[in-house]
Amino acid sequence: MHLGFVIYGSLNTLTGGYIYDRILVEHLQNRGHRVDIISLPLRHYGRHLLDNWSPALRSDLAAGPYDILLQDELNHPSLFQVNRSLGKKSSLPKVAIVHQVLCRQPRNVLLNRLYQVIEKRYLESVDAMIFNSDTTRRTAATLVNGRRPFIVASPAGNRLGQLPSTDLIGSRAREDGPLRLIYVGNVLPQKGLLPLIKGLSHLAHEIWHLTVVGSLTMDARYVREVKRLIAQRKLGRQIEIAGPEDGNELANRFLQSHVFVMPYSHEGFGMAYLEAMAFAMPVVGSSNGAVKEFVKPGHNGFLIEIDDFESVNTCIHSLHHDRQRLLEMSWAAFRTYNERPQWRDTMESIHRFLTGLVGSIRTPLVRN
Repeated sequence: MHLGFVIYGSLNTLTGGYIYDRILVEHLQNRGHRVDIISLPLRHYGRHLLDNWSPALRSDLAAGPYDILLQDELNHPSLFQVNRSLGKKSSLPKVAIVHQVLCRQPRNVLLNRLYQVIEKRYLESVDAMIFNSDTTRRTAATLVNGRRPFIVASPAGNRLGQLPSTDLIGSRAREDGPLRLIYVGNVLPQKGLLPLIKGLSHLAHEIWHLTVVGSLTMDARYVREVKRLIAQRKLGRQIEIAGPEDGNELANRFLQSHVFVMPYSHEGFGMAYLEAMAFAMPVVGSSNGAVKEFVKPGHNGFLIEIDDFESVNTCIHSLHHDRQRLLEMSWAAFRTYNERPQWRDTMESIHRFLTGLVGSIRTPLVRN
């Protein structure tokens, strides 16, 4: 197959969605297919809308010698009208990879109504969909019906490796000292770092330490707010702002940590949570979003309501003082990771799905 893949910016961007896309591209290439990356500049949402009236973009996509046109759904403001134009001229299947439904994330209601109009038109313009979770699939179904071919292909947790020895689970849980917490997410308002820090500041300092891993350049104002809060509440010794890390660096952070905490982030899947479980860490996540698909409260982690600012502290306090419970939950988290498919399995299921589309569909697919 020859595939075009439309994204914003660079495929090497360090977010869950881009990591997923990158692993898919590598898998398809390893299976002998050609994948051309069609990179659009990442700009403000309003500027993206203007891309739909770009003759150059329409021409490039229409003229491409592709069997399938993959599109990261993040690009929907640039493509909602372009796709409709392409559909009138070509039978080229357009397949959206849906990581999150933007208009269903927590934000200003009026802004979400605007996003919904655009996103709905985009989802109606594609021929098939790849979802990263069943939660994302159900959310998309509130905008468009389910008559298009689709597959749910969830991320795996083995990208960074896994705990090298289960002996470490017991020795780490029983270590003296504070509970070592880790947050892995770019420092952005929607990831909920500020309310997490505000809550933790009310706990006794000797029982916790937080490491923050993630980009500090995507929202400079929010990063300043975070650093200001840390200074105001004298938490400099309690919180390490590590910046972006990945690969062995991040794996080593996981090896040294007890609990993954990101309770106020609405996740389309939550890849970092599952990667933490690969290192036998229970997770504290949000009851909103898809994390609930693999986190069972009280068993391998905790789920927190978006406006609950007390339960996180209760969880941390409990795990610090009851190391046997921490041990049991760590084992449960590791078992959860081992029960999930690995990346090879997930990507091969997408490969079969795409191959089936090319083999059976050479006319426009069913639309609303």
